[in-house]
Amino acid sequence: MSSEFVGSRLSQELEQALRRNTTLQEFSKGTVLFEQGTPAAGIYLIEKGAVGVMLPAEGEQTQLLEIVGPGAILGLSETMSGELYRSTALAEEPTTAAFIARKPFRDLLDARQEFCMQIVRLLSENLHALYHKFRTVSAHAGRPRRRALNERLD
Repeated sequence: MSSEFVGSRLSQELEQALRRNTTLQEFSKGTVLFEQGTPAAGIYLIEKGAVGVMLPAEGEQTQLLEIVGPGAILGLSETMSGELYRSTALAEEPTTAAFIARKPFRDLLDARQEFCMQIVRLLSENLHALYHKFRTVSAHAGRPRRRALNERLD
């Protein structure tokens, strides 16, 4: 396991506070971490492995948005807003993730408001990165598609 699960993107103080509230989870290849349309239960901090982030596409197909590795934070926006997950996260290889449930995460931010600006910065960085990804993807008519999730898991 890496010593920094979120890399240098967060202060050491916030990282330590988050670590006190995590549960380490192991995912085998092909396992869904969370699925688009389900209630956001919390955030996943990828420690080891690789996770495909997929968006729904035509019919039963999904579109690969990106593959992320150690240091990635998944489900942050939905956990903050209390909305449903907007994407599906699927382990592309054996993966270890530190999971922080929504309530302890929100309680930490309520108690330590100095951490909120770091989270706002991360959300802003994520939004900016997504803008560039979608701009690139929309410029390519033949975007890559993935099979339906149930086909991948068989």
